[in-house]
Amino acid sequence: MNSTPQPITTTQSALTTTSAASVDQLIAAVLAGEHGTLPSELVATSVFWIHHGTRLAGGDTTYLNQYVLVRLGGSFGGCAFEAGELTPSICHDFSGTPLDVLLRDAPRPLRIAALDACLAHARPHRTAADEGEAEPVTLPAGTPEVRAKARDAAIAGLLDIGNGAEVGLIGVVNPLVAAIRERGGEPLPCDFNLKATQWGDPVTDDMHEVLDRAEAVVATGMTLSNGSFDTILERCRDRGIPLIVYAQSGSAVARAFLGSGVTAVSAEPFPFSQFSGEETVLYRYRTAAGT
Repeated sequence: MNSTPQPITTTQSALTTTSAASVDQLIAAVLAGEHGTLPSELVATSVFWIHHGTRLAGGDTTYLNQYVLVRLGGSFGGCAFEAGELTPSICHDFSGTPLDVLLRDAPRPLRIAALDACLAHARPHRTAADEGEAEPVTLPAGTPEVRAKARDAAIAGLLDIGNGAEVGLIGVVNPLVAAIRERGGEPLPCDFNLKATQWGDPVTDDMHEVLDRAEAVVATGMTLSNGSFDTILERCRDRGIPLIVYAQSGSAVARAFLGSGVTAVSAEPFPFSQFSGEETVLYRYRTAAGT
């Protein structure tokens, strides 16, 4: 495996993608057994609640992140959520629960984590890489700053843009702002929790303003959790512009929309890069048409 991202020439020939127009339609298809084993026959071995903060060297922003994780056999599903949206009691309440119950009745972030677990269980990212449908990128061992820079360079590498192209960035991480600029793009940052980037760029909380103006969009998997993903997907489809998803949250969920509105995915299954100082792997997917 390479620590330097390489050009992608993969296709989707064996990947199970979706004709669904929304996440709820995808959940319905999974419940019907259209994406592997019926969820009623699967059980969430474990449910995890994780809360952590990060401040990268040289920055003045402390990122506060919360995740819910679902363990299903050899796979994990994950989804970020807003502070206070879930409590640690979900570990007690939902561990050992059938997946169909989670998909129907759980709070939305846990539903997304369960959906992610089902899709990853049906087709792990490592299997897609072994069969040439995804490019594995090994993030180097090292400090959080080294690993974040490598991760965000891999994400920005999915963009095929001209100099000065305006790139909507929905979910702001400062190293990714820098990585987009290094590829010649001009970021249009949007985030509910930040007012400015590390360099003083204003950050809007109005994603419609960004979606109307951008020539390409890079969105975090967190949009699956807060319900904005469907809107972003529909708007990018309507405008015919590339949509790249960088996904710790719902990495297999975002993958399911490849070729159905999503152009490329940087999929980072658990354990996420910030939880280790050793080498970890993310998986880059791209539609045959590219971006």
